[in-house]
Amino acid sequence: MTRIHPTAVIDPAAELDSSVEVGPYTVIGPHVKIGAGTTVGAHCVIEGHTTIGRDNRIFQFNSLGAIPQDKKYAGEPCELIIGDRNTVREFCTFNIGSPGDRGVTRVGDDNWIMAYVHLAHDCVVGNKTIFANNSQLAGHVEVGDWVILGGFTVVHQFVRIGAHAMTAMCSLLFADVPPFVMAQGQPAGARSMNFEGLRRRGFSAERIAAVKAMHKALYRDDLTLQQAMERIDGLRHDKPDAGEDVDMMLGFLRGASAQRGIVR
Repeated sequence: MTRIHPTAVIDPAAELDSSVEVGPYTVIGPHVKIGAGTTVGAHCVIEGHTTIGRDNRIFQFNSLGAIPQDKKYAGEPCELIIGDRNTVREFCTFNIGSPGDRGVTRVGDDNWIMAYVHLAHDCVVGNKTIFANNSQLAGHVEVGDWVILGGFTVVHQFVRIGAHAMTAMCSLLFADVPPFVMAQGQPAGARSMNFEGLRRRGFSAERIAAVKAMHKALYRDDLTLQQAMERIDGLRHDKPDAGEDVDMMLGFLRGASAQRGIVR
């Protein structure tokens, strides 16, 4: 227990691996579980039914596991689940889920989350994302793997952001952002695809060409969404290496709600 600062207040029922480090004046509640190698900085509050995995770096002044900002919440045992190897910088607020949805707010692995980020109830964040300072997610938002949110990005409730998408600074998202799309504006519109990010992640020339063709179908050729999806579906025959990318895009587009749609 020498890794626990003497001023930290940890409920005896909390489950902390013996290798966990906890800084001064941090408060950890009875339903919290923290895995091996995780460090928690000073002046943090971790409460609720919160599970945190291995080798996370949680900096000072974070609030994790507080009840949702939802007037309907009545004390149900909803959860916050954080995976492995995440970095959470200062002044972030991650709330537990709500009974009106899945009941869980979930963060995957290897995410880089900068200061003042808010994850509201029932958000789902994938793996290897980057959230720049002051990114704000309302309730029920879904964020795919490898997404990058520019600073001060604000996401409306129930919006989905597909894998490998990216937003510019101060973007305001009212509609779903399909995979690979770069979005910018207030409200945000689709500006391009994240080609440089795909190259850095080892996408082949054929896969990048397929992403360019998807962008053209969705945003350049004045097609309806259904027509664009039919053209995208045809890419699996011309560019077989991009089959999984085509499947991911079509699966995302099929899940778009009629009310919210996609960024245009």
